[in-house]
Formats: sequence, structure tokens, C-alpha cells
Amino acid sequence: MSRPSSSPEKTGDCKNEEHFQSSAGGQELLSPNSGIVQSEIRVLSAFRRDTEASKVYLAGREYFGEDGQTVELRLVGKIKHQLSADPTFRPEYPSPFGLSDFTRQATKVTLGRSLKPLLESRVLEVQTPGFNAAVRLGAELLRDWFENSPWSGPVYLSVPCDGSLASIFQAAGIHDIRQYYYWDDKQRGVCLDKLVEDLERAPLRSVVVLSASGHYPTGADLSENQWHVIAQIIKGRRLLPFFLLPSQALCTGDLERDARPVQKCAALGIELICAQSFSHCFGLYGEAVGHLLCVLKDNSLLIAKQTLAKEIVKSLWAQPSVMGAHVVATILSNPAHFVEWQEDLKRIVERCILIRQVLRERLRHLGCPGFWDQSHYTTRTIQLCWIK
Repeated sequence: MSRPSSSPEKTGDCKNEEHFQSSAGGQELLSPNSGIVQSEIRVLSAFRRDTEASKVYLAGREYFGEDGQTVELRLVGKIKHQLSADPTFRPEYPSPFGLSDFTRQATKVTLGRSLKPLLESRVLEVQTPGFNAAVRLGAELLRDWFENSPWSGPVYLSVPCDGSLASIFQAAGIHDIRQYYYWDDKQRGVCLDKLVEDLERAPLRSVVVLSASGHYPTGADLSENQWHVIAQIIKGRRLLPFFLLPSQALCTGDLERDARPVQKCAALGIELICAQSFSHCFGLYGEAVGHLLCVLKDNSLLIAKQTLAKEIVKSLWAQPSVMGAHVVATILSNPAHFVEWQEDLKRIVERCILIRQVLRERLRHLGCPGFWDQSHYTTRTIQLCWIK
């Protein structure tokens, strides 16, 4: 991997150098698809063509049962049935901000004990139709984020990263997209020294897109001590963290623990944006249950941000669907349901850990090329691991 830089010179996109060209303030992405996305498409296509009966697809993002089908959690199915049988439950259009019960519960489990911004009315909460929609709304809000003046600062993405991120920011009119060092092949993990170096060289008020947990595609996350270092740089350089939580609770098995980097920054009084999804951890793959959380520096800004967000939402999707949000809100607001859901989640986590251990041993036994004697494949987050 070539050394990424914070300077506006030609270096490479989230995967390949050929997608970027020099521009007057950063690297500009030319292709909407990264090598990672293209690789996923090729792997899935090859899997579907393969006639081997014992084939296994390892690149999927859904949770599959022993029968090879996606699994609906028992509690989720029960809540859906209760809602459909409830005579008082009536379908109706939500506000552009979505279902308020859902957004409030989503905010609480994300901020955890760092509820001061919520108590001070400094939090913008918006339900979105999925994770990417939350990222898009956050990107749209950036243009009017700083003191109601046009913003033209750079957005920093990790190397590597989800190939769709750059395209989403570009669609929102942000083209100064740069990169910071994250994964190191030799270490088989995060290279903190180079990451810190890039963030310290970033211009003031730069936006840094950070994976709070479950970094895609590597599955390598920062430790609590490393997050402390990053948070201090963010505060000192007046950077704006744009957190990603696409699979909250499926990284450590705990909703609040997965969001600790967000809580740390909120506790330090740092403005932040957090795009998240509850589709994966509740098995609501077709429901697209997304959420955008923005912590502002002052409650006097809230009404203006709400007005802006409302106008953006109306132009993008008008209203999100509410059934999945009702299910999530019902579970998170009911202590008994929450405990039952955690038990379901625990079973998923334990099975995923076992599958990964068995897979590593099988690959090692077969003599497949790779570093199978290292712990990298069994110590990463539950959902993701970069087999390279």
C-alpha cells in the first residue's frame, strides 16, 4: 500500500490510485465504484455461477441460519404480529424527521450516559431510510454546518473504506475528498502513528469520517486508549467527526459499547455527526431502519438545523417507512423486550465467533495462502474480518 497523505497530491482512492486526480484542494474521485465494491460484485457473481453443492458465501452482510436463509429474530417476529393485530395501530405518514419514539430511543442508546447534549436540546435526530441515506443527509447538512456560512473544507476517508462513501459525499456536492492512513498490511491492523500524523496535518474544520466500530472492510477497530488520542486531536484541531455505525451492536454484541467513541466525543463537548443503522442488529434487512444523530455546540442552532434537515429530507425521500422503526422503538423502550432481544443477539454473536474459529482452522488445515496462525481472523469485530 502506498503511503496516504493529507496533502492535496495524487495518492489514491479508498482502494486504487487510478480513481483520483489532483485538484486544487484535495483528491477528486473519478469513479463511483471502488475496487472493494467491484470485488464484492465479482465474488457474488462467481458464487452464483458455481455449481458446487457445498459452496459457502463469506462476503454477505446479512446473518444466515443453518438453512442458508436470513433469520428473523423471534422477538422481532412477535412484535410485528402484535403490531398488526393491534386495533389501535393505524398506518400514517410520519413527519420528515420520522417516528419520534424511534429517534429518541436511538439517540439514548447511542449517547449512553453522555446525555447532556440531549438535556440541553443540542441534538438533531432524524430517521432515515437506511444507513446510506443517513450518510447522505449528514453530507448535505455539512454545507451549512459552520456558522451558517458556506463550507468548503475537505472530507477525510480512511484507507481502505466503503467504496460508496465518496460517491455519497460527491452527490451532496462535496468534491474535496481526501484520505487518512488506517490499515497496515504488515501489522495486520490499525497503524495509529500514521493515522495520527494525517489527522494532525488536516486543515482546521476538516471533516473526518470515522468508523465508531466495525470498520469496513477490515473489521479492525481502535482501542479505548487509541480513541482517547484521536478525540484529543479532533478537539485540538477543531475537526468535525462524522461517525459511522452501520451495524451497531453486531461488533461487540452491545449497543452502547459499539457507540463509545461517539459518547467520548460528546462528553468532551465536541460537535459531531453520526450515521447509523438498526437494520442488521434487529434482522430488519428489508426495512431500512436508519438514523442520523447530530450533536450541536449550541441549542440556538437546533431550530435552524431542523429546518434545513426538513427541507433536505423533503427533496430526497419525504418520509421514511415506519414499520421497522416501530419494531425497534418497541423493543428498546421495553426492558423485558430489550433483555429478550439481547439474548437473541448473544446467540448470534456466539455462533459467529464459533464459525470464524472453525473457518480459520479449516483454511489452515487445507494449506490455503494466508496468515492463519495469526489471531487477526478471530480477534476482529464479530461481523467483519478482512481475509487478504
